[in-house]
Amino acid sequence: MAVTSRRSLARRENLLGWLMVSPWLIGFVCFVAGPIVASLALSFTSWDILRPPRFAGFANYAELLGGASLFWQALEVTTVYAFISVPLHVALALLVAILLNQKVRGLALWRTIYFLPSVVSGVAVAYLWQWVLNADYGLVNWLLWTVFHIAGPAWLVDTHWALPALILMSLWSFGGPMVIFLAGLQGVPTEIHEAAAMDGANALQRFRHVTLPIITPVVLFNLTLGLIGALQMFTQAFVITGGGPANATLTLMLYLYQNAFQDLRMGFASAIAWLLFIYIMVLTLLVFRSSRRWVFYQGSAERKA
Repeated sequence: MAVTSRRSLARRENLLGWLMVSPWLIGFVCFVAGPIVASLALSFTSWDILRPPRFAGFANYAELLGGASLFWQALEVTTVYAFISVPLHVALALLVAILLNQKVRGLALWRTIYFLPSVVSGVAVAYLWQWVLNADYGLVNWLLWTVFHIAGPAWLVDTHWALPALILMSLWSFGGPMVIFLAGLQGVPTEIHEAAAMDGANALQRFRHVTLPIITPVVLFNLTLGLIGALQMFTQAFVITGGGPANATLTLMLYLYQNAFQDLRMGFASAIAWLLFIYIMVLTLLVFRSSRRWVFYQGSAERKA
């Protein structure tokens, strides 16, 4: 009788647990898993929303990879943007985190000021930078002429400067990785720094040989998230340049949007989404594979010792 009662209680607890998580499960199936599976199926069709989808096999992928579309141009722009902006973003976030980890007056205020841009709407930031980088009356060109007597370029309408302008703009919001770096820096044991100082190591040597190896897992985390986010960059290119001039800022996400919601090529856009997913997955796996050589985990080192 006691065993039956325990089984009945366990079944009721399981049922209650599934009931509690059911809103999330329903939302996940309807709004995440369902659309993912549907997009994979649609990538093998030709669908313009107005007519039923028609099976097209690998025609969408052949058109994308065959060079007849702007896919390779968008892939190149996205890759250049990510490979330049992400290291700069991570390095700047680490530098500011080191400065904010010092004992200075008004530290909480400074941390708030540096984090604030990260919570501002992406569209609002894009419009702000559109004014800052304006060739005629923008703040950047005004400073270049006033301070250095240099005539600034036409940032957003020059094919050579449009993508660097978006990279420059990406450095604005480093508050998220900065906070994560700050938490990692505060977790570095002070005893190790004190021991290194007693051995004659200066501040730079302590950072290079003590702090940096300990926070390499944090570097890996920020690098991975930054890479995934940069490869999906859309708002800045859409709001500021629209992919121009001459497709110089045409990212994969913007190219996907143009095909899906302007040309109504939903099957073609779904194929772009899956190629982007595969590209992000491959680069992420490469980052994790490379991390075996430069990421230091203190727990694993202790177990080996």
